[in-house]
This record gives sequence, C-alpha cells and structure tokens, in this order.
Amino acid sequence: MSAVFADLVRGDVPAVRSFLSGLDEPARRALGDELVDHVRRRRDNWWWGAEATALAVAAVGTLSTPAKAAALLGRRSVFLRDAAPDPVVETARERGVTWLAELAYRLADRLPRTEPLDGWRFVAGLLTAEKAAPPTGDTFVAGWAADLWWPPVDRCRLPVLDRLRADPFLAALLPRLFEVDGVGLALDRGGVGDDRDALPRALVALATEGRLDRVVLLDGVLGRLLRGDRPAALRPFLALHDLLAPTSAEVAPRSAAYLRLLADAPGRVAATAQRTLREHPGAVELPALLDRAGTVLGRPEKALVKAQLSWLDRLARQRPEQAAEIGAVLALGAAHPAAELRDRATDLARRHGHRPAAPVTVTVARDDLPPPVPAAAALPPVTDTDELVEEVAALLGDHRRPAPLVERVLDGLVRVATTDRARLADALLPVLRRHHLGEFDHMWSVFNLHVQLDRVLLAAAGAEVGVRRDEWAGVLAESVRRVPLPFRRRSTVETPRRPAVTQLYCARLAEIGQRLDGRDDPGLLAAPTSSTGAVDPTVLYERLAALGDRPVWRWDLTQALLRLPAGPDEVLAARAAALGTTAGDELAGWLRGDALPAPVQRVVTVGRRDRHGDYDWYHDRLPEQRTVVTATPPEGVVDPLGLLTVRAYPVGRGSHGGDDGLWPALLPGYRGLVAAHLLPEIAGAAQEDAREGATVLPLLAECTGAGGPALDLALAYGLCARHEVDRVAALDALLMLAAAGDLDAPAVGARLGELAATGQVILTRAATPLRDAVAAGAPLSTWRLLAAALPPLLAVPAPPRGTPDLLTLAAETATTTGVRLDVPGLADVVARGGGTRLVTEARRLTAALTP
Repeated sequence: MSAVFADLVRGDVPAVRSFLSGLDEPARRALGDELVDHVRRRRDNWWWGAEATALAVAAVGTLSTPAKAAALLGRRSVFLRDAAPDPVVETARERGVTWLAELAYRLADRLPRTEPLDGWRFVAGLLTAEKAAPPTGDTFVAGWAADLWWPPVDRCRLPVLDRLRADPFLAALLPRLFEVDGVGLALDRGGVGDDRDALPRALVALATEGRLDRVVLLDGVLGRLLRGDRPAALRPFLALHDLLAPTSAEVAPRSAAYLRLLADAPGRVAATAQRTLREHPGAVELPALLDRAGTVLGRPEKALVKAQLSWLDRLARQRPEQAAEIGAVLALGAAHPAAELRDRATDLARRHGHRPAAPVTVTVARDDLPPPVPAAAALPPVTDTDELVEEVAALLGDHRRPAPLVERVLDGLVRVATTDRARLADALLPVLRRHHLGEFDHMWSVFNLHVQLDRVLLAAAGAEVGVRRDEWAGVLAESVRRVPLPFRRRSTVETPRRPAVTQLYCARLAEIGQRLDGRDDPGLLAAPTSSTGAVDPTVLYERLAALGDRPVWRWDLTQALLRLPAGPDEVLAARAAALGTTAGDELAGWLRGDALPAPVQRVVTVGRRDRHGDYDWYHDRLPEQRTVVTATPPEGVVDPLGLLTVRAYPVGRGSHGGDDGLWPALLPGYRGLVAAHLLPEIAGAAQEDAREGATVLPLLAECTGAGGPALDLALAYGLCARHEVDRVAALDALLMLAAAGDLDAPAVGARLGELAATGQVILTRAATPLRDAVAAGAPLSTWRLLAAALPPLLAVPAPPRGTPDLLTLAAETATTTGVRLDVPGLADVVARGGGTRLVTEARRLTAALTP
C-alpha cells in the first residue's frame, strides 16, 4: 500500500488509477480507510494540482460515500483549484460510482467565500459530466461569474458570447447573477481580450437571439440596483441597463422602481434612473414624479440636482396649468447647500408663479461650541491576572497598538508578573500562541518596537525561548549613552540613528523585561494619569516618595518626566528636593525649569526623493513637493534622543515605521513638537492617499502646549485627506481646539490656501469638513479660516478647483456671523466680470461684506 501513497505524493495520476484498477471492492474500501489516516497524518503535506487530482482519484476510487469523499477533499490542506476532473470522472465510471453529483454538491458548499474560483472548475466539471443541475448558492454563483471573467486556457480565446452560448449553467444561474452581492466585481472584468462591457453586450445579444428573456434581464438589473452594492460592483449592471435601452412600454410598468432609484440610489444609479425617465416622459405620472422630486432636490450631487431643476422647468413650460404646483416643488431647491443651485431653484420657482419665503438669517457673532471636556483620567492599574490577560488579548487584536492600552499592559505586567508569575504564565501563553507571537532573529528586530513588545509578553508568559536577555542588555548599554538629562550639558553626543519614539520605548521595554524577575514591583513611574498619556506632577512625586530608597529604573523615570506638563512648579520642586534621593533631585530640577527646551522650528518645502534606477514606478506617484516643519535644539542644548530634532526628509523617505500613534503619549505636553514629528505621515493622508494617516489629529488636540506652524499644517493637510476617516479626524481636532480656545484659525487657513495654491493638496476635499464645522457650531472660526485661505487662492492665475465652494461658504459664514474681514484679491476677481462661477461667488462674498 505504501507504493500508492508515494504515487499520491508525486501526483502520478496514471499510476494511482492503474493500482486501483487491480483491486476488488473490499480491498478498495480497506485502502480508503488507510487513505484517510494517511492524509490526516501528513500534516506537512499540501495537495496542489496533480497531487490534488491524484488524491481525488483515490478518494472516488476507494471511499464508500460522498460524505467521506467530501470530508477528505474538503480539508484545508487540499486545494482543488487546478485539479483535473476528467480522471476522477473516469475512475467513477470504472468503479460504478453513482454519487458523483452528490460529491460535487458537498464540495460546492465548501468553496471559500473569498476565493470562490478555488475548486469551482473541479466541481463544475463533475456536475457537467453527470449532467446535473448546478447549485445556486451565493459562492457557486460567484465562482461562475469569476470563471466568465477568467476562463481556463482552452476557452480564454473564445469571445464571451460564444462561451455563454455553450455554457450549460447559463439558464439556471442567470437569475441568481443579479441577487448575489459583490458578483458585479467579476462581471466588470468579464471581457478578457475584449472590451470592458463584453459580458453585458453578450447578454443583450443572447436576448436579441431569443436565447435569454429580455424581461428577466431588465427586472434583474432593476432588482440589483434597488438592493444596492459597492459602486464598482454596480457598474456592469448599469452598462447592461444602458445596452438594453428599455422602451417606453418597458419603463412605464417599472416607473415606481425608477423613482425609488432616483430618490435613494447612489449618484450614478440615480442619474441613470433620471435619464431613463426623462427620455420617456409619458412613462411616469406627474404626481408621482413631483412627490420624489423634492427629495432629489435635496441630494448633494450637484449634477443630479441641476438636471432635476431643468426637467421640472421643462415640465412647467409644457404644462402651464400645473406650473404653480411644479413651482412649489422647485422652491424646495432653495434650501440646497450649494448657493448656485439655491439661486437657480429660486429663479425657476418665481418664473413659474411661486415665491419662496425669504430665508431668515440669524446673526451669530461667535462660535457656539460646547465647553471643552477635560481629558479622561487613566483607568486604574491592573492588579488581577485575568484582567491583565484580557487587556493583552485586546492589545494584540488591535493593529494600531494604542498608547493607553500599551501603557496599561506594561504597568500591569510589572505588577502581576512579580507577584503571580506562575498563574500569569499559564493564562497568558495560550493567548500569545493564538496570536502567533514568536521569535524574530534579525538585526532589524533589535530596535523594532512591536518585536520587543512581543518578547516582553513572551517573557512574562515564561516562554524563555522567545526572549534574548543579552539583547535587552545590549539595548540598555547602547541607550545609556543617550540619557537626555540634563539637556543643557556640554558634551559630544552622536546623532540619533532612529526615531526618538523607537529609541525610548525599546529602552523601556528592555528595562521592563529585566524587571519581570523582581518581587512586589509597585508599577511604572511613567504610568499615565490621563488618557492623553500625561502624568500629574503630584502623583509622580507621591510615587517617588513611596519608593523611598529603592532604586529607580532610568528609562521609566525619563519617560515619566517627559510626560509632565510644561511649566515650572517651585512649591512641588521644593518637596521633591526634600526627598533626598537622586530621582527626587531630578524631579525638582525638572520642575524648576531644567525640562525639555523649546526647539527652533522652521517651515520648509522639500521635493521628492531621487529616482531609484531606470524603473521606479513609485517615484512618479510621489508628490513633487511637501511643506513640513523642521526643528533643531537651541544653542547649547544636546539632543541625544532626537526629541528636539526634526529633519526635512525628501518625500518618500523618513517614515517612523508605524509607531506614530505613540508620539502624543510620549510628549503630551508639547503639542507643536509632536505635530512636527508626525507631519510627514499626516501629509501622506492628503498627498499619497494613505488611510488613517491623519487619525492621530484628535490625540494631538487633546495634548497641551503651543501648537505652532506644525499643528496648523497638520490640520490643513487633514482637511484635504483622501479618506473620510481622516477628514473626520481633522474636523474633530479642529472643533476640539476651537472649543478650548487653542485654534489659530487664520494660521490654519493661510496654510490651507498656500498648500492648495501650490498644488500640494486637493482643495475640493476640504469643503465638506469645513461646512460640517459650521453645522457643528463653529461659524466664526470657519469664517476666519476661510478669510485667510482665500487670498493665496485668488492670487494665482487659475485658482484651484474648489475655490468657488470656499467662496460660497465664506459668504454664508460672513452673513451668519456679521463679522467683516478683509479678503485681499477679492475685488480683483469681481473686476474680471463675466458669469463664471468663480466670479459669481466672489460677487456673493463681496455683497455679504458690504454694509
């Protein structure tokens, strides 16, 4: 028997079939039991291609039921993507197997949802051979669609139309094609070697030939559009709808569906419904249209609203007896956020006999924001083993590794691991194994924060194989030369080779790893007392007093001092000095002014990095320039960690390696300095379409200390970020700073205008968060920001797209607040004359600023 198993591993299908042909039924069943045991034992073997085909042949040729065969072939180690069904079918015929179709149905139920094509062709081959009806489950239908997109080699040169004509599953699966979510993503690429709409064209051609029912296609498309899906998944269905070109007789009975799409569907779908109804004016009753038109006039898509206004205007002219009723609907557009659409709707309503009520403007000469909420206090320390294990599981499950959770886990480790080490190890080790924590023996892992954190956790769990104590000793030996206290000493210190957040956290982790062997550790001096990462000076004094003469860990104390708020406190300094300890003297010196000095900051513009060789596709995707803030230590101050040093790296270099979220908690009292360190990553959210690059902004807003140009630039970049999650974060930060009185709105606006005028950001993205800021209660801050942003935008020969939107919002906020601010360059734009939207909105702002 071992010989046939060797043939299986080699993927020798003829040899396996030859061996099986010489066996009677009892011998086959006995071999089937051995086959199952063999596959279970071979945990190191993965069955691909020919090996998977050989295994399927053996399964069908030896096992007694489809359930057993499906259980074997459905194992995670078996991949049927490239398995050939023909040898399996032939083996089944030779043995007289009657359950091949049932096996196919069971395997179809096991197809992976994320990759339905894996194994689909094998299952389809079995069903075709048995002339069995295909299953209609979502995964099988998705696999069928994927096969239409990417057919096998023997069919890839055939046009899509010919492939569909010969497809045995077409009639059964076509209705389900419109019901499975996400299947349109495959249909969008259905024309391999043809045009993008090859599959929709083929379906229409088959309907023309009579092979498919046109009603099924049209109803299927409308049903899919009504259910909705991602925009990319809906595109092929929209193409199919346009290719079908429904007639008036087909549109009329479906007018209710089109009206629902017009009011509620995504913009592109609604535009299709709008165009279809306009092309067939008799297909929809006027009362039903007017009932939905009011909703359409409130939609954010300007092109859709503009087309709806034109449509209603034409209907009012065609039906003068109902013009007043249509005019009342047109008047609803007078509340649209876009000023040009409001004006258009108002003019049309008046033209058709309806006079909208004049809008009532309430002057609010200030922001109306709730008072700032103080930062929440940090959670109490973890002293229970079960709670610590839960916190570790939460930390490992969050890819961002948030600083509050990191700090709470580290503090809990030194508390619990020194009092209940055995129980902690028993409870913690399974959690670490479940998250696949292990050893990384590479040079880059020495100062890799995530790797070092994993090693500390492994050490706490008693997994000594995952810990390198000599490496921790090396980290501390190298770091001791970089102890930054006191800053104002005259000595020669080598230039930092890595970000300060990496250097400091890795040194702290090395310390904590060595602390785990102690007894009754009271916890970290640097454990935050606030959710921002800050440490209350009085609490730190009390922690030092409780320690007495016990030794203080160097990097723990350093981080604790860096988390103190900026500014002297002479009274507490005297109490700290009275402790008579070295740590007390350091705290006293810090509170008396020997703290982190203010760096010298400068705004600079850098270009992108040099091209790497002849082919550097990523280089061309980098922004050509970026405005950042550099920082250098003041004269006579050393900076061994690089806390005070921010270099102006070319775009495409100088990343912090994913540890950006730890910066605010590293220096919670130095908001502007942290912003300077994080500025390249925040700018990447606007310039390189990075996701979550600006989500750190609310954390910056919660910090204390002066913001300066780095914070202003960070907010400007965040308002123009590519992804909504980043723009919302920028909006939240802006509102938090405004509520606390820490927002320099003119400075942020000036930076926004300069970035947009030089082409560094896409200005249109900023309109929505700024309008939301007004709605949230910050009209004055928004107006002051806009008044500073507009002059650089209006000064360029061709103002960037989005400038008219900012002019509109500026006019609204100027009217709402009643505050008149000078906007240089506005009169020059008005003087150009003409009817462009830029000039129209400039006139609107001028009128708002005129007494």
